[in-house]
Amino acid sequence: MFLIALTALRILGKRGVRQLSVFELVVIITLGSAAGDPMFYKDVGIIPAIGVFLMVVLWYLGITYLVGKSKKFERLIEGQPVCLIEKGVFAIDNFKKETLAQDEFFAELRVKGVSQLGQIELAVIETNGDISIFFYEDKDVVPGLSILPGVFQHHSTAIPEAGVYSCTFCGKTETIAGRRDSHVCDRCKKNKWSLASIRKRIT
Repeated sequence: MFLIALTALRILGKRGVRQLSVFELVVIITLGSAAGDPMFYKDVGIIPAIGVFLMVVLWYLGITYLVGKSKKFERLIEGQPVCLIEKGVFAIDNFKKETLAQDEFFAELRVKGVSQLGQIELAVIETNGDISIFFYEDKDVVPGLSILPGVFQHHSTAIPEAGVYSCTFCGKTETIAGRRDSHVCDRCKKNKWSLASIRKRIT
């Protein structure tokens, strides 16, 4: 069964074993289930397992062919990329559609060297779950919401002094003049703010 599984994955090619989309993950799980039963249970023959493997591989090749021929079918099976950050602020409506916690998303960005959202021109979540980031050049970086743990946790509804602040919900950054007990973001209508960061990206 190990050799059969190895052969099937070789037939599927690189596309079937790179970072997986939902469709490809289903294929791998199905193959794993088909391979596991003959390994664990003596009463499960190898011939039925091979039949399952052949069916899965044929379905995979057929669906992959249709995906290559039809954009609509591709979007149905694999979904489509979604913009999460545009010009340093969250695309709120798109972000709500994704099952992605803010802390998890910030961790992904930090791994890619991001310390504040003003460094990002565009961030897109791909169909395989990876996040693609297009950065501003250093000269174009603007103040933005800091995503460093120690800084982001210090947010408040009150504005202690005049300065540049970022909304912790949508990332909009604005200069707020004078001390205020509360200030509402005109983009998302939330009122929690954090001192904006002007840090450049360290590469």
